[in-house]
Amino acid sequence: MEIGSEWTEIRLRVSKNDAERAESICQMATNSGLYIEDYSTLLEDAMEIAHIDLIDEELLKKDRESVLIHLYLSAEYPPAETVSFLRERLEAEKIGYTLDLADCFAEDWINNWKQYYKPIPVGEKLLIHPVWEENFDPMGRVVLELEPGLAFGTGSHETTRLCLELLEKYVRPGDKMLDVGCGSGILSIAALLLGAGEAVGVDIDALAVKTAIENAKMNRVEDRFCALCGDLTETVKGKFRIVAANIVADVLLRLTKEILAFLEKDAVYLVSGIISERRDEILLSLAPSFEILEIREERGWCAIAAQRRRP
Repeated sequence: MEIGSEWTEIRLRVSKNDAERAESICQMATNSGLYIEDYSTLLEDAMEIAHIDLIDEELLKKDRESVLIHLYLSAEYPPAETVSFLRERLEAEKIGYTLDLADCFAEDWINNWKQYYKPIPVGEKLLIHPVWEENFDPMGRVVLELEPGLAFGTGSHETTRLCLELLEKYVRPGDKMLDVGCGSGILSIAALLLGAGEAVGVDIDALAVKTAIENAKMNRVEDRFCALCGDLTETVKGKFRIVAANIVADVLLRLTKEILAFLEKDAVYLVSGIISERRDEILLSLAPSFEILEIREERGWCAIAAQRRRP
């Protein structure tokens, strides 16, 4: 694939022992596919497939202790958001990594994507408005002003949109809401604009927490929003009627084991960031404690609304 002004390539190197988990995270981050360089089983594969033990010298020089994952992003996908997402999810999973962008000038990649990011209508009520767009038609919708900065969550990714649609349907006036992995704060702020009484956002990335606070101020809901820095629920206190988590499947499996302690009796649990291949695994993890209200899918991504079972 030619990489140039229309494409961005992100190269991520991880240990071969972490490759499978890292690939799952990368699948969520890209809209245009992955290419994986894995030479960890080079010698074994050569004997099994080609039945030879003579291998090109250049191949023998390849690093066989790590795996290089290439992610390709088309122009409308912001590299800044994707890099932030990767760092946050990899660190949450305690996966060591190195990351760089190829064929993309550093002074350009943070801002150039903004020309492709336009106001986005979501569901029946919301409009996500990037603050640098001066002229726009609100279309009679509730406008959520957003400056995502380097935090994940612009509304352009399918997982975020699906979660917003579910949030719009299930949030009730006065609800207390918890947003796990809040990123830019988009879900928390949307809940408040849709009538929630207060919201708590938590993220392992301090930059995301700072961005979420700034976005809350921009939408004049800062008096009802609290942002915490921490891993999942480690810094969270209290109980909530709405919990939203737009994070990868492996982290959702961990979160679901501990989230009951933070749920009100009739709480609704919204989970997104799930590739369709992991849907049944997530549904199985929810089954003991939750009733499934609905499942929404788009372009290989899945979001689930579940309600805590009554004792």
